[in-house]
Amino acid sequence: MCGISGIVQLQRRPVQCLDRKLTVMNTLQAHRGPDGEGLWMHAHTMAGFAHRRLSIIDLQTGAQPIGTESGNWIVYNGELYNYIELREEIGANHFRTASDTEVVLRAYEKWGEDALPRLRGMFAFAIWDERQGKLFCARDRFGIKPFYYAVVNEIFYFSSEIKALIPFLPSVETNSEGLKDYLTFQYCLHGKTMFRGVEELQPAHQITVKNGGVYTSRYWQVYYDIDYSHTELYFQERLRETVMDSIRCHVRSDVPIGGYVSGGIDSSVVASLAADVCEGAYQGFTGKFTEGEGYDESEYARALAKYKGFELLELDMGVRDFIENIEKIMYHMDQPAAGPGILPQYMVARLAAKHRKVVLGGQGGDEIFGGYARYLVAYFEQCVRAAIDGTADNGYIVVTYQSIIPNLVTLREYKPMLQEFWREGLFDDADKRYFRLVNRAPLLGDEVKWKALGKYSPYEAFREIYLSDNIRSESYFDRMTHFDFKASLPALLQVEDRVCMAHGLESRVPLLDSRVVEMAATMPANVKFKNGTLKNGFKDAFADKLPDEIINRKSKMGFPVPFSDWVQNGAREFVTDIFSTRQARGRQYIDNSKVLEKLGRETKFGRNIWGYLCLEFWQRQFHDRAGEFKKMV
Repeated sequence: MCGISGIVQLQRRPVQCLDRKLTVMNTLQAHRGPDGEGLWMHAHTMAGFAHRRLSIIDLQTGAQPIGTESGNWIVYNGELYNYIELREEIGANHFRTASDTEVVLRAYEKWGEDALPRLRGMFAFAIWDERQGKLFCARDRFGIKPFYYAVVNEIFYFSSEIKALIPFLPSVETNSEGLKDYLTFQYCLHGKTMFRGVEELQPAHQITVKNGGVYTSRYWQVYYDIDYSHTELYFQERLRETVMDSIRCHVRSDVPIGGYVSGGIDSSVVASLAADVCEGAYQGFTGKFTEGEGYDESEYARALAKYKGFELLELDMGVRDFIENIEKIMYHMDQPAAGPGILPQYMVARLAAKHRKVVLGGQGGDEIFGGYARYLVAYFEQCVRAAIDGTADNGYIVVTYQSIIPNLVTLREYKPMLQEFWREGLFDDADKRYFRLVNRAPLLGDEVKWKALGKYSPYEAFREIYLSDNIRSESYFDRMTHFDFKASLPALLQVEDRVCMAHGLESRVPLLDSRVVEMAATMPANVKFKNGTLKNGFKDAFADKLPDEIINRKSKMGFPVPFSDWVQNGAREFVTDIFSTRQARGRQYIDNSKVLEKLGRETKFGRNIWGYLCLEFWQRQFHDRAGEFKKMV
């Protein structure tokens, strides 16, 4: 887990001040690798890599960038969990180090681009291929590790974080299409970023820079080929096997392992299995807010720690933590963040970093196994429609109206969302209805200067993913989870990466293993979502690994944050001051004077003010300080 960056001249000419530029990129990502740094520059200075290291595997000889006798070089960020097996397959005599980084480079030298399907892990890397005179880069299947790039004056720049690219941009400007995505979903689609001229290499994609061109392509795809020939018990057994195998790989490390324990199903399963493998060396971390029981789920984390016998460290958080840290968080994020949950993630990561260098988390479970309450909302409507139309037997319906009723208690805190969802378009086409569930734009008002954002349609970008032909079933459930897997999950993983790397902490996500995901994609929706029970198949598979308090709970809300309470009370003056500055009142796309008028009017878990606040901090950090970045070079 590190910070990588690099520069390549597209026309194979020397890059002026290459060493200085690489040093600047390393400096801006220093927090990602507190254990060391390194540079490599091509003999003809037309290419170079920079690296900041967080030492996890091969603490002695794993420094980067790493080169071979053939003149190839690599800079790498991530963890390759099958590096031991690949090392044996390639031949131990080929290696100079014991690092997984060298395994990636040697695998490329042996198999070329075909090495990618063999790599099991989280990664973003760049390889200079001396013989072919090209740069080859790739990102892991799920976007766990970041990779951004920009082409400026025929020079290709890449880095783990956007801030390392900013000094080289002609100007810092907002990408209006990216902003429109953010206002709609709270994240960007199809590799867009909020910065004009900066792109994100999408998950499961590779990029080649050669002969003056930049070429991207996909190397992996998950297909929803549903297996209807096996029983529910079969899928439970297969799930146990694949997840347990992933856990064993993910605890490979030369430093101790810990993990997040939120009290939800996903992190609890990961912690329970990892605690068994680590045999007493596992340590858990959780947090809670002091505003009341509605913001405190720590009892479930404590129940798991007691059940499995591992140490649990807890953190109390409050409004002062928000005021003191929110601007720092936005700097580390590079782009506005998807939801207030980023604050407790940042705070708990800081706690964990004091005790561990590696933590495991449960990211991905909601998208793979169906854990979001909006799936229940969508299916409730579909069940009512099917009951009226007499179409309950078609492929879109995997639960009955009668069976879903007992699980609707899960929606108790989602009444405002239900009111908005059923306000119009009831029983419309499935894609339009799910878009309404994820679309936040209708909740925004004239504080957004919509005409200035242009004609780009986030809905059309949404449909391209939602209607993808790699979903080979008619299930509404599969299409909903697939969209979230492809769109919202990478945004959540960006948050996970940034809040951990801000503290020099590595986060691993065992549920996002290709074997787990590919197997889960074959599970019928009526196994995953039986009787409208969110994550039914996943819960049943690991019921014996968790205490009853967690298995039977229906109140999980995903780390609720009392942000609306703070805006009305302890942070009112702070938030008002942020939106009241001269710069804030002169923004191109947001009228912050109208945002101020809406302070204190949101529902308990409304996100509008949070979204505008993140946007304003983002502009303060990167737009207003653009000159400071430029002076660095």
